[in-house]
Amino acid sequence: MPPFSRTIDEEGVLIEDFKLVAEGRLREAEAAALLSGAPHPVRDLAQNLADLRAQVAANARGAAELRRMVAEFRLPVVTAYMGHVQENAAEAVRRVLDRLGNGSFRQELDDGSAIAVTVTVDRAARRATVDFTGTSAQRPGNFNAPAAVTTAAVLYVFRTLVDADIPLNAGCLKPLDIVVPPRSMLDPVFPAAVAAGNVETSQAVTAALLGALGAAAASQGTMNNLTFGDERYQYYETLCGGAGAGPSWDGCSAVHTHMTNSRLTDPEVLESRYPVRVEEFAVRRGSGGAGAHRGGDGVVRRLRFLEPLTAAIVSSGRRVAPYGLAGGLPGLCGRNAVERAGGTVEELPGVAESNLAPGDVIVIETPGGGGYGEPPGGA
Repeated sequence: MPPFSRTIDEEGVLIEDFKLVAEGRLREAEAAALLSGAPHPVRDLAQNLADLRAQVAANARGAAELRRMVAEFRLPVVTAYMGHVQENAAEAVRRVLDRLGNGSFRQELDDGSAIAVTVTVDRAARRATVDFTGTSAQRPGNFNAPAAVTTAAVLYVFRTLVDADIPLNAGCLKPLDIVVPPRSMLDPVFPAAVAAGNVETSQAVTAALLGALGAAAASQGTMNNLTFGDERYQYYETLCGGAGAGPSWDGCSAVHTHMTNSRLTDPEVLESRYPVRVEEFAVRRGSGGAGAHRGGDGVVRRLRFLEPLTAAIVSSGRRVAPYGLAGGLPGLCGRNAVERAGGTVEELPGVAESNLAPGDVIVIETPGGGGYGEPPGGA
């Protein structure tokens, strides 16, 4: 997760095509050479190989279960039910479109770029066009989101609008036509950097869609990607924040929202494995936007470093606040800072890197969610 990458080659080992398993054997030596021989090689080869073994095992189990299902029910029946599941999902989204109107929204990012989207519903055809024309051009940094990420964000938003317990599947996209301008930050051209596309820009796409549909105020709109390490240690975490309020609900506080579902390492485990101390992890009271329904609050996280390490933060919502809807007020912006052991405080932008000395503290305050509806008493 390099904060300042400008090409995808700077973001790790780029694998265009590699045969991982041949004749029932994991090609471990060849995989190790691939992962270690790139300009930016992996730092914990043993862990990466263990991950690959686990994934191969999981795939093998999945394939075995599919074969067992086909043996029991026969292939035509299995194929038919796969179609039924997708068509049911498509119909569920069509029912959503039956009650939606047209809308458009422009979601600005901290660097001045913007996601523009227009949703046009064809009620007769029970279809909708999701058009991102007007979105900023491909960025020189890493906030570009590949087209697959953009599609995934659209799928996510419309699935959240379905009031039914259906499995997530491609059928949800059947009634949707997605238009993404080529060479935009939502469909970049190789070798564009994309590290923040999945973790940050996807959040902006989600916020833009929810705004266009008037469905909910903005949530924190970032994953607050914090990394630190050296040649020995490597650690990565994402931080929760405030959820946006809606027409009939307050936003939740201190939760992961939208395009993230990661879970933090327990403090005891973190402190036993890394030279850091968790000094505070608390709800950031009052950071949610006011409204008839209030946005959720973000969090405050303080980590004190016990050895020299390099820390990096890739975050959003440090300049552009999460919006409120229908008269609701925006949530507070996030904040990043380093409190030096000598007493000075260095404010950090949303995307930053800093060398931490023993005794230094990194402080992350995550954004609150936007409010929905006019606040009581107009406050």
